Amino acid sequence: MQDKEKEIRKLVDDLNKYSYYYHVLDSPIVSDADYDRDYYKLVDLEKETGIIFPDSPTQRVGDVVMSGFQKREHIVPLYSLDKAQNFEEFDSWANKVLADFPNTTFTVEYKFDGLQLAITYENGLLTQAATRGNGTIGEDITNQIKTIRTVPLSIPYKQKVVVNGEGIMLLSELEKYNKTSNEPLKNARNAVAGSIRNLDTKVTASRNLDFFAYGVPYIEGKKFGTQEELYQFLKDNKFLTADFFVVTKDLNVIHKTIEEIDEKREKLDILIDGLVVKVNEMNTRDFLGYTIRYPKWAIAYKFAPLEVTSVVRDVLWQVGRTGKITPLAIIDPVELAGATVKRATLNSFDDILRKKVGINALVFVRRSNEVIPEILGLAQKLEGFKEIEKPTICPSCGTALVQKGVLLVCPNNHNCPDQLKERMVHFCSRDAMNIEGLSDKIVDVLFEKLAIKTVDQIYTLKQEDLLALENFKDKKTNNLLLSIEKSKKIPFANFVYALGVPNVGIKTAKDLTKNFKTFESLTQATFEELQKIKDIGEVVAQSIVDFFADSQNQTIIKNLFDSGVSLIYKNDEKLNDKIVGKNFVLTGTLPTLSRSEATKLIEDAGGNVVSSVSKNTDFVLLGADPGTKYEKAKSLGIKIIDEQEFLALLN
Repeated sequence: MQDKEKEIRKLVDDLNKYSYYYHVLDSPIVSDADYDRDYYKLVDLEKETGIIFPDSPTQRVGDVVMSGFQKREHIVPLYSLDKAQNFEEFDSWANKVLADFPNTTFTVEYKFDGLQLAITYENGLLTQAATRGNGTIGEDITNQIKTIRTVPLSIPYKQKVVVNGEGIMLLSELEKYNKTSNEPLKNARNAVAGSIRNLDTKVTASRNLDFFAYGVPYIEGKKFGTQEELYQFLKDNKFLTADFFVVTKDLNVIHKTIEEIDEKREKLDILIDGLVVKVNEMNTRDFLGYTIRYPKWAIAYKFAPLEVTSVVRDVLWQVGRTGKITPLAIIDPVELAGATVKRATLNSFDDILRKKVGINALVFVRRSNEVIPEILGLAQKLEGFKEIEKPTICPSCGTALVQKGVLLVCPNNHNCPDQLKERMVHFCSRDAMNIEGLSDKIVDVLFEKLAIKTVDQIYTLKQEDLLALENFKDKKTNNLLLSIEKSKKIPFANFVYALGVPNVGIKTAKDLTKNFKTFESLTQATFEELQKIKDIGEVVAQSIVDFFADSQNQTIIKNLFDSGVSLIYKNDEKLNDKIVGKNFVLTGTLPTLSRSEATKLIEDAGGNVVSSVSKNTDFVLLGADPGTKYEKAKSLGIKIIDEQEFLALLN
């Protein structure tokens, strides 16, 4: 028992230290996931032993009240929320409610990861705003709140009302701010807390914050029947609300909603760390009531964290297809969004300096839309901290690196092995030539064993070449050769993107092909002509001119066309915008079309027919008596259409 008491004491001290750094200094030293892990460990130990220290964070209703701002007592307490971390815990809460109130409906809303605020209006005018603070007393941040564009300074409702919601910094705004700031903000949550709690309102205004309203803890002259009515009241009074709001009686629908939002949350422009499920009916809420810390009529379902802390142990320098040298941090393995992460990206050496990252540094790591998580910034310098040295030579070919703006670049474009390999991987990718089966690992094998070093040489591969390689049998060889052959008929924009012109992504490639009707006219475009196109500036225009003027690039392009590559132009009569570049899998017997007829219709419209279902599949065309492809498509959430829907798509 004595050992457990010591462990409880240490957890209490650690958690209080974390809270001080987060809430008072606005400089967190651990991630929310680390805090929650220790917090719930403390809760379990306190339950097990009955030992609860007076300063335990489990005894606190809310957070620390900062000094520096005038204190404001809330008209009614602002409670925190009980939490569920799995369906079992959620169902336990929901079934307790349904046991007493079987006709209950529930609302499902975003659990924003920002700073909770309460804003008071009297006679239709904003009179006061405060942070949640400890739930009873918060900081007066009225002047700061008035700088937020989505906070109405006046509302139609004339009686006294308190609206609560979340101060948020959109992820796109955070990215925009960090591109020009000498001191990048660590994350959107910390950014909004630091901005609102800044005594200089000019700083608050410069961060372009938003306010999402979700509650009315106090109102005079009106009573809501449901959360739906409350939500409509917020909209009617000019408040910004989330574009996500679900009402249901079915717990299975809530489960499915949780899974769907968890899967797509990385694509949202707002930071959320879960969903909030509330009892919809206000009279039921009145019966359920509150505990000392949270309402019994609501619960927060917490997602697995997208942000954690880990220690940087080393940095590798990677060479991209355009010669850009990018640092990749090797970190202590850590669980992040359901995966074990061992690597995290840093954008450039300049990024390393701005984020103050080094070897033996505890850093914040976030899972974003990218495949590899990103390091957001420094949490602490640990013992043995060491600065990261700036590289001077290319790690792939040994060529002296050159500085281009903030980027380090290897200028050996046509002979650097890593550049050549990355160019081939890009060329074969889905939005480019879409050569199914030519993965980065196979590109490595072709490069090393068959001396395939440029993209045009892919079309010289023969069956006997591939069969001579390890792990290449007849089926794998024939499938790859068939995929290479199919790729020869390619939409104009996808071909331009596939060439790997520096600074030309798929959007720019499409913009170019809208303005130049043939490939020849694009290759002859002048710097001035290119600059007239929207969103193409001097750097991109010069990259395009230089690329097509390069004699080695000209040779590769000529070889591609000599190999049978032909472009599909937008003025092709049969081309269909909804099908161009899309991957179709056929399974089962169609009512009227044969498989060969369906394949021809797809390919004539600019689509591709592939043999197996994968995450790169866009549509599964379903007939009678389908095989296992149907089940796999369902499990991957791929769009499944029948013949009638397919013909409608064609038309």
